[in-house]
Amino acid sequence: MNYAKAEFMASYGLSSQLPESDRIEFVMSGRSNVGKSSLINKLCNRKNLARVSSTPGKTATINFYQLDNVYLVDLPGYGYAKVSGAERERWDDLINRYFEARRQSALLLQLLDSRHAPSADDMQMLEYLRYHQIPFVIVLTKADKLKKAQQEQAVQQFTEICAPFGCQAIFLTSAEKGQGIDQLRELLDRTLEESSDGV
Repeated sequence: MNYAKAEFMASYGLSSQLPESDRIEFVMSGRSNVGKSSLINKLCNRKNLARVSSTPGKTATINFYQLDNVYLVDLPGYGYAKVSGAERERWDDLINRYFEARRQSALLLQLLDSRHAPSADDMQMLEYLRYHQIPFVIVLTKADKLKKAQQEQAVQQFTEICAPFGCQAIFLTSAEKGQGIDQLRELLDRTLEESSDGV
């Protein structure tokens, strides 16, 4: 895929607004402030494709980006305490309706902060993915904040935690340094090829 030609398509705040699924989709999920926007920008070699904010809970919509004939779908960040109950319910409905619809989701990238053990919300999301049999890989973010030995330890720990939920692989990444980005692109390209063959 030509990542440099990625384009922002649209944001949807309500499940009723979601477009029909007419192409393969790669989905990104993670708690607020885990670094999804930064990863999207690095993946696509663009500085401002996805808006980066230091304020957690900024992505309150499902954002669609077009990559060749594929959608990269950025789900709203979860687990931010300072939102109203009604807002949290809207987010839950949005995410649930997305997964319940008959969409051509090829793979979900579940982002987790490499520096911390998964939160209760992260564990709930892993359980959700396992229950709904959604194929996913773990993308550990902010690896540049860890020393080499800590990085290896993090991969080992997260492998043990996530394997029971059906995690297919773990990628250690840094949007700051570019670590793991080429491997992620290779994964998406390979998954797209396999999904296209199966259509």
